[in-house]
Amino acid sequence: MLLAIDIGNTNIVFGVYETNEWTRIWRIQTDPLKTADEYEVIFRSLFTSNKVCKNHIEKAVVSSVVPKLNREFDEMLSRFIDCRAHFISPEIYDRLPLKILNPYEIGSDLVANSMAAHSRFKSDCMVIDFGTALTFTTISANGEILGVAIAPGLRTAIHALAGNTAQLPDVQPVLPPSVLGTNTVHAIQAGIVMGYTGLVDRIITKTEEELNRKLAIVSTGGLAQIFAHQLTKIEHIDSNLTLEGLRLIGELI
Repeated sequence: MLLAIDIGNTNIVFGVYETNEWTRIWRIQTDPLKTADEYEVIFRSLFTSNKVCKNHIEKAVVSSVVPKLNREFDEMLSRFIDCRAHFISPEIYDRLPLKILNPYEIGSDLVANSMAAHSRFKSDCMVIDFGTALTFTTISANGEILGVAIAPGLRTAIHALAGNTAQLPDVQPVLPPSVLGTNTVHAIQAGIVMGYTGLVDRIITKTEEELNRKLAIVSTGGLAQIFAHQLTKIEHIDSNLTLEGLRLIGELI
């Protein structure tokens, strides 16, 4: 059994892979102030309530973009499981079938996404991750990460708007009934959620124009489903893409 953990700025997603499938996947809120002891309580509770035996874990692979939690998770996992936890870092990139530019700058989650997409398509492709940041990672057919574009995520944009204005509320990132907002909530959703469809479509178009070739497009992240029927260029949606990339990396380290 393999345990994969993706520590993001908003959520921590983790799951166990056994017998060629993800048997359990959980999502909890990221809290940089929580200690190793507190995260251990959460993990033990979820494993116990879902009847997952932690003693069957043979390998753990961790991606983290929250450096403050690295030590806490390393300590927690050293007590929770009977095997070493591998944190994705530039030290292991030479073992992967990827060519990574600026390895000390790219996030480990983007490396995991690239690993999963390259393994899946074996062709020029792009991963769009709808998370705290909205990221576009483009990978060539031979596994070279060609580049990344980053924009504020939908929730980040909405929170920034609400936090920096006196009269605009924090709203849910869902599609409104019309681009013509007839109330404040729908107006914000029209501007940001519908506006982001244009942002995403433009980044895809410009990338394909610059490379002069078509890309296989896969989206992931907590808000990917919002755009499922809005963007025809996004051909695939895989909410477990990052975990799948961690699993593939785990097989090589």
